[in-house]
Parts: sequence; C-alpha cells; structure tokens
Amino acid sequence: MEIFIRIIKRLYFLLWGDLITIPLPGNTTVGISLLVLILIPSGIYFTIRTRFLPFRLFPEMVRITAEKKNASKKGSISGLQSLIVSTATRVGMGNLVGVVAAISAGGAGAVFWMWIIALFGSSTAFIESTLAQLYKEKDPLYGGFRGGPAYYIHHMFAGKSKRRNRSLLAVLFALSGLICWCGVSQVIGNSVSSAFENAFHIPPLYTTIALVAFAAVIVLRKHATVKVLDIMVPVMAVCYFLITVFVIVKNASQLPSVFQRIFLEAFGLRQAVAGGLGAVIMNGAKRGLFSNEAGSGSAPCAAAAADVSHPVKSGLLQSLGVFIDTLVICTCTAMIMLLTPAGLTDGLEGMDLLQISMQYHFGEAGVVFIAVILWLFSFSTFIGILFYARPNIAYLFGDNWLSQNIYKALALVMLFVGGLAAYQFVWDLGDIGVGLMTVFNMIALIPLAPQAIRSLKEYEKQKKEERP
Repeated sequence: MEIFIRIIKRLYFLLWGDLITIPLPGNTTVGISLLVLILIPSGIYFTIRTRFLPFRLFPEMVRITAEKKNASKKGSISGLQSLIVSTATRVGMGNLVGVVAAISAGGAGAVFWMWIIALFGSSTAFIESTLAQLYKEKDPLYGGFRGGPAYYIHHMFAGKSKRRNRSLLAVLFALSGLICWCGVSQVIGNSVSSAFENAFHIPPLYTTIALVAFAAVIVLRKHATVKVLDIMVPVMAVCYFLITVFVIVKNASQLPSVFQRIFLEAFGLRQAVAGGLGAVIMNGAKRGLFSNEAGSGSAPCAAAAADVSHPVKSGLLQSLGVFIDTLVICTCTAMIMLLTPAGLTDGLEGMDLLQISMQYHFGEAGVVFIAVILWLFSFSTFIGILFYARPNIAYLFGDNWLSQNIYKALALVMLFVGGLAAYQFVWDLGDIGVGLMTVFNMIALIPLAPQAIRSLKEYEKQKKEERP
C-alpha cells in the first residue's frame, strides 16, 4: 500500500507539480505544471486557427441552444441537453472551492486570469467536442449516440477497419477517465456530508445514506440521468446567479473598487513589488483549467451523444459551456467573496472562507444556502460523470449491462466511503485521472484538429449560403 501511495504522489507531482520553475524579481519563482504547459499554448493555437471563435460566434452559440432536437434516433438527446450534462460536471467543486483556493493563494487578480483561460479554453472545448461528433456511433444499450476521446483516438491509431483491436492510447484514456470519476465520487460524498454537518449538524452517516440512496434511484435507471439534470442544472445555476446579483446590487457602491482590485492585482502592480505576480497568474490559470475542464476529454462524452444537424453545433454548445462555467458561475463565487470586508476573511481558506462571506451577506441563512447549493452542484456532478462513463465502459468491455452496472455500483460505494471519511490518496487519484485524461486526449487532439476546423469552415459556408 505504501508503494502504491508513493507512486500516486509521484504521478501527481509530474502532472500538477512545478515541472518548470522560472525565477522572478524579488527572489521569488513561479512554477509551471505539465498540464499548464500543454493546455494554455494549445488553447491559444486553437483560438487562432478558429479565427477567434469565442468572440466571432458567441451569438451563434446562444442561438443554437434554442434549436429543437432532431428525432432521427430513439433515445438520443438534444444539443441543449448535452450542454446541460456537461454543465452539471463543470459546475461543481471547482466553482466553489476552486475559486476560493485561487483567490486565497493568488489574490483577486487570479480571477482575471481565470477569465482569460476560459476564453482560450472555449476554443479547445470546441475542437474536442466537434471531433466527438464527427466520430460518434450508435449506442445499442442506451439508444441514441455515444463517443468521446476514446473513439476519435481509436480512429486515429486503429482506423475503422480495426474496431475490435483497441488502440492502446484510447484504452489508457478510458481507464484514466473511469479512475478519475471514481475519485471524484469520493470527493463529492465527503464535500456534501461535511457541508451538511457544518450547516445542519447532521451526522455524516445519515447524510451519506440518504445521498447514496437518492443517487442509486437515479443512476440505476436507464434514462433518468438526463431527465433529472434537465431540471436540476438550470435551477441551481439560476438560483446561484440570482443570489449573486442580489449581493452585487446590495453592494453596488463597492463594485468599482472590486474591479480595480482585480485588474491591478492581475497585472501585478501591487504583486510585482512583492514578487508575487507569478503566483497570481498561475493560480488563476490552474484553477481555471481545473474548473472548465476544456481539454480533459470529459465534455466530449456528452457532446457525442447530442443529436444535432451538424457536428459544429455540438462544438459551439460545449464552447458556450466554458463561458457559463467560468465567466458566470466562477465569477459569482468571486464576487461573493470580494464584496466581503477583508477583515472578516483574513487567514481563512476553503469552504470556511466562502461560508463566512455568505454569512456576512445573508446571516445564518447564507451558510444554509451554501450547503444546499454545494449539494446540488456536487450531486449533479456525480450524475453527470456516470453519463460520461457510459461510452468509456463500452469501449473497454463491450456492449453489456453487467459492466455498466458494476461501475455504477463501484461509484456508489466510493460516494458512500467519501461521505464517511476523506482519503487524501483518493483525492490525488482523481486529480491524476483527469491529468492523464488531458495528456492522452491532447496527444490526439492536436493532429486531429484540422478536421474540426474544416468542419467549422463548411458550417460557416452553409450559414452564409442560407442567408437571403
């Protein structure tokens, strides 16, 4: 066991640790991880190749959300439903604890860099999700379609004629995803039970039993996942947004100073003197990448399931998902914190910081609200990741209900274990899983990107011809 934990720690450091250290003024340094080295340059490259798609086609992204589903395949989901599934997993712990951690370590300026990373990440999300559509296939178990990185990676290395001979890289991606989502299940269980214990003084055992029972009723049913998320995700996102709007309106006089603080600290006019500019940028970058998941290969598993008239539409919807995650939900968390007097939050970290902020704005009701919204965010993430797991289980073990249900049972067990106790190596295992997913996905994404870009050009040409 000790050797296993040591291997986990080394892998974690390789993916998330400071692979390169750059010296900065003031006798300080900034560390850059492998994932930052991969994702940020790739995001910039995809943004340029798509001719700054996030800016040019944002109105088109919004327009597509109103389109109805094509009724071409029984059991299929619409583009909007696929966006809701991916939003369910993006809008989770990263939007609460992740933003808190970024601001705690990098100051208010980290928020600005999270915004910048989201703009580049939306281009990456477009590329991977369009490819998922291009290489999707029919799903004989659940109906509709399935796909994702395992499928387009397989096509790149094995080709359609060798479907039974699985590609090693595709297998590694699928395994990494299943490991990651099991780890995330444990984190979700622990987060929810801890929040309810703090807010309502409910023993973790009772919260966990209720959580697992409720989850089992949903995930063990064939088509319940998307139906539940259709209701849950819009409700929780709108509630959180409206609460933030109330906080902003209530503290409108402070907004100029808050935005001034964000921009001043983002460009290091205060941190440069203390040698902390690198910490501001890197904390914003790391947390932004972790939150929006662009490049990790998760969202394409939902994008492939969408029944849309053109692959690019699914890509644009998932690109919009990055905006929703970072520019809306993450900004909501940041505003709640930054509109709280600094004296109340000095020395606090994690959920304690956010709970104190909510308590300042809403009294004890704020602590209760954060516990409930954390439950909604976390529970929707759990349902969403099991949707992601479907095509990867099928790729590894074939089309059978046994393997599908065994993984669901394993995830429920991890949810239960996490609710009772936190095991750090399992948290690290989840981070390693998403890190490896990203590495394996990006190996295929860069060489396959021209196909997504050609599809984009074709789509824009069609739209131009349709105009009167």
